[in-house]
Amino acid sequence: MRIGILQAGHSPDELRETVGDYGEMFTRLLGGHGFDFEIFSVVDGIFPPDLGAADGWLITGSKYGAYEDHDWIPPLEQLVRDIRDKGQPLVGVCFGHQIIAQALGGKVEKFDGGWSVGRQEYDFGDEKMALNAWHQDQVTVLPEGAEVIASTDFCANAALVYGDQILTIQPHPEFTSELVAGLIEHRGRGNVPDALLSTATENLNTATDNARFAHRMAEMLKKGAK
Repeated sequence: MRIGILQAGHSPDELRETVGDYGEMFTRLLGGHGFDFEIFSVVDGIFPPDLGAADGWLITGSKYGAYEDHDWIPPLEQLVRDIRDKGQPLVGVCFGHQIIAQALGGKVEKFDGGWSVGRQEYDFGDEKMALNAWHQDQVTVLPEGAEVIASTDFCANAALVYGDQILTIQPHPEFTSELVAGLIEHRGRGNVPDALLSTATENLNTATDNARFAHRMAEMLKKGAK
């Protein structure tokens, strides 16, 4: 089964050699689920030729805001709507979670409550999962048809489903402790409050549920199998 990864940003230059770029992180996370991957760096204007290029799609995180004025964002929003209309499965993570909501009629804003960084516990109703976060923006208004499936006191709309076709999540199941440590060092200092960075550093070696949520992602993507 072919999965098109729509790469909406790049990992920090200082970390890319050791942890890879964002697209590569998802090929590792979803390895073993029977997928073949192709990465389209939409942040650089590289889009798939048509929807036949993949059976399912995944949109990565990004340092950019979904609401910012970049020439690649409107065509990405249209691609989201085209994927929705064709009935192909779609997964979005962090920026991907936000751009899908925005493209389908929701609203994304810089959250006035500040940042969420490092390991957080998300309430899925029947279970809790610990995943690494790194965001200030949030989905604040849901699109029509979106259902909240996970939340925290800080992030009310932490994970969404749209019927049985689209799954999105605000935190990062692809982020390892090594990557979070690098983000703290190279993107956190001077941007994120020191107290939050200290707590995130203290929790670096505490287990997360990346593999468990990756299974959920894979199950959604497999709905595009022919």
